[in-house]
Amino acid sequence: MAESGSDFDDVSTPLARAAEHSVLARSGALADRHRTERPESTRVFVVANQKGGVGKTTSTVNVAAGLAQLGQRVLVIDLDPQGNASTALNVDHHRGVPSTYDMLVEGVPLAEVSTPCPDVPGLDVVPATIDLAGAEIELVSVVARESRLTKALAAHPLIGGSEIGPDRYDYVFVDCPPSLGLLTLNALVAGREMFIPIQAEYYALEGLGQLLETVEMVRQHLNPTLVVSTILLTMYDARTRLAAGVAEEVRGHFGDQVLKTAVPRSVRVSEAPSYGQTVMTYDPGSAGALSYLEAAREIAQRGAAQ
Repeated sequence: MAESGSDFDDVSTPLARAAEHSVLARSGALADRHRTERPESTRVFVVANQKGGVGKTTSTVNVAAGLAQLGQRVLVIDLDPQGNASTALNVDHHRGVPSTYDMLVEGVPLAEVSTPCPDVPGLDVVPATIDLAGAEIELVSVVARESRLTKALAAHPLIGGSEIGPDRYDYVFVDCPPSLGLLTLNALVAGREMFIPIQAEYYALEGLGQLLETVEMVRQHLNPTLVVSTILLTMYDARTRLAAGVAEEVRGHFGDQVLKTAVPRSVRVSEAPSYGQTVMTYDPGSAGALSYLEAAREIAQRGAAQ
């Protein structure tokens, strides 16, 4: 192992940077070297985009893992009945496991349905089981059906301001299904910030207008504090004019809401969930992991500056 002040401090080349990150991530020492300032209160992000295949769940789990590696306390709430975020974070989500279904439909406290991610210290998960697929129908007859998640978050003892202490969650990420039904509506009502991953391809902006119209409707009638704060370009291929054109259009339309970091196309990012991992633990020195870590750092720095 190299001593402090040796080659691992030289991050002037991509190879050195990747080697440093890989060693620090695998040893659990990344936060000691790159710890970021904690926000004044819990930031609740809704990760949504009804267009499938844009990297929504992938971005959720990897940014969440990146923030945890940077010393933040993070909670991921899986609201997608497919349970892909639960799979990537290596937590059980078979029928019978305490889950988001129990919280939303049965009213079980949020703190009782969360479980630690075994691979990333500081990251907890509320898994989604297949039962959640029926929640849309079951919630129709429930009073204040669109506010179930809001109430669950408000009642959690570790969500709130700095008075809670060091165990407080700094970030909550709600991974929504690729649709605009009652599950996504619950997230939009409960959240304070929208995090939208956009694929750097031709159809990237298709459907985004509908999503933003929904957000505006929620702002007007249910949650006036909701803002689109973070947009992340995913599957970015710097070799193509198309990706550059999409990026230019997105940045021109959304300005500073778009993170400077773009996540490149990466086989490692795609492989990681099949091993029950995020790319942050599967291959921490890969381009995808480094990009998601930088995106997480940007989000943390923006929060500290608010």
